[in-house]
Amino acid sequence: MASAAFLSEVSGEKGVSADRLSAALHITKSELALAAGLSRDAVSKAARSNSVTTQARLREMSEIINRVIPWAGSELAAYAWYRSQPLPSFGDATAEELVRQGHGEKVRAYLGRIAAGGFA
Repeated sequence: MASAAFLSEVSGEKGVSADRLSAALHITKSELALAAGLSRDAVSKAARSNSVTTQARLREMSEIINRVIPWAGSELAAYAWYRSQPLPSFGDATAEELVRQGHGEKVRAYLGRIAAGGFA
């Protein structure tokens, strides 16, 4: 399954690797930091990229993109969805906006409801 491969591709020994995730999505670390609601240092410095907060945001972002890959058709299309698709249940905020605000778990629950055949 392509989506399971995505999580394996971006994960390292200490969690989600900012280097691997930015490479998989073809973006810079600065763009990754912005998309996850983190500072540039949080994804660039080894000591900070392994922090609980940084890992939580990168994990939420990765898991959301991973969940959307089968629907979107590719990693890049799933990332485009993450950044631009308004979610009606959240006042048309995007998944990116919600993750930046610390509400990634709500997006994952929302996607879980949709996958189970529920309504948005």
